[in-house]
Amino acid sequence: MKLETIQEAIKLSMKSRAPKEEIETMRSLVAAIKKAAIDKRCEITEELVDEVLLKEQKIVQEMIDTCPEARTDLLVEYNHRLRIVKHFAPQLITDKEKITAMIAAALAQEFGAAIPANKGLIMKTVMPQLKGKVDMKIANQVISEY
Repeated sequence: MKLETIQEAIKLSMKSRAPKEEIETMRSLVAAIKKAAIDKRCEITEELVDEVLLKEQKIVQEMIDTCPEARTDLLVEYNHRLRIVKHFAPQLITDKEKITAMIAAALAQEFGAAIPANKGLIMKTVMPQLKGKVDMKIANQVISEY
């Protein structure tokens, strides 16, 4: 995802007189992306944008999970915000067989037939190739099975 895509969506939402909450959510995403670039002292790349979007999606999901059920007004607001963030966030691969195949390919490329028994070394090897593409909880389970 590119930052410009989100900025264009803000412009279109403003022109179409979308609800204020929707525009504010997208603006907060842009602000979070710019802040992350400043904090890391790097350019805004698609990888950085995807990383921030996934982080924001996780934060909003935690807000929903911890919100009291009696606060239906907050739940509606958080669900609306989550829907907007999910629209922009990359879709993670959650199929265990695909993740297993990706990990096996990465390990075969790096180590050949001699796969180490050290989970930390395996994670260090496959993380750059999987981060932002797959659900890391499932990847961790697959690596634990090795």
